[in-house]
Amino acid sequence: MSRAKIIKEEIVERETTFFAVYIETKNANQLFLSEGEDKLGTLAVAIPQPQNLVGSPLSSILLGDRNMMIARALAEILAQKTKKIGLVSVFIKSVTEQEAAPILRKLMEKTLKKEENKN
Repeated sequence: MSRAKIIKEEIVERETTFFAVYIETKNANQLFLSEGEDKLGTLAVAIPQPQNLVGSPLSSILLGDRNMMIARALAEILAQKTKKIGLVSVFIKSVTEQEAAPILRKLMEKTLKKEENKN
């Protein structure tokens, strides 16, 4: 039986620190992205499409509504990349969703790359 892997990462953009906490389990990955401090935000879930089907992953918002678009988009990307259920939480307070999107995508990529290097 294997235990969950936990990775913490951060980046500074626009004089603000953005944090990531990534939890990998056997059947799912959870990614918590937040600005300024670790907090739970808008929570989205996505399920990857089977290989023989074309299209984006199925996704839904589970909690919150402030950052729905970016949470859902990042959950879909996470699910497709890892081929597992993806849960993504996004908490931002001083930047817009449009400003945060490339920053959080970059942070997600940095975190996933760190996870790959651990293996």
